[in-house]
Amino acid sequence: SCSWLNAVEGFFAILAKRRLKRGVFRSLNDLQVAINRFLAEHNADPRPFTWTASPNKIIAAVKRGHQVLDSIH
Repeated sequence: SCSWLNAVEGFFAILAKRRLKRGVFRSLNDLQVAINRFLAEHNADPRPFTWTASPNKIIAAVKRGHQVLDSIH
């Protein structure tokens, strides 16, 4: 359940932030056109995903999260 570990979740966040947030779509078709336009623009200049997070930092963050959850229960 760590959505931030999934690259697809990051892509959807970018889509939402750059194209959908504050957008006005008068129909489902308008929404589909906006998404397709974003995909075309994104795919025109593709860049590989580069993982920048350190495994040690991720593990530490998970441990902190477990500690917080354990303290609540």
